Amino acid sequence: MMRPIVTTVRANRHRGEVEAVIDGERRILCLTLGSLAELETAFASDNLMALAARFSSGRLKAEDMIRILGAGLRGGGNLVSDEDVAGMGVEGGIAGLARLTGDLLVATFGNAEAPPDP
Repeated sequence: MMRPIVTTVRANRHRGEVEAVIDGERRILCLTLGSLAELETAFASDNLMALAARFSSGRLKAEDMIRILGAGLRGGGNLVSDEDVAGMGVEGGIAGLARLTGDLLVATFGNAEAPPDP
């Protein structure tokens, strides 16, 4: 009997991807250029620097996290709306969602606290 080939989804951090289990399903999130344009519009930001500055403030509302995660999920190839994202869960509850949002933003914009490369 032949076994089916099982492919494992893995995030590529060099492309800004983050892997997460959301609602029991392994998913890839990525803030692509299209996703970032979507967020610029949603947050009425003039440019990517303004968007990055807003996110680095550390003061994100639940609605902000929904938008960011929704854009990241869509950028990773998941067909979800922000309304779908609002009902999704991750391990760790709201703290897990906040951690995932932070991981996605760091994968996209880098870590302002990290030392520069030599």
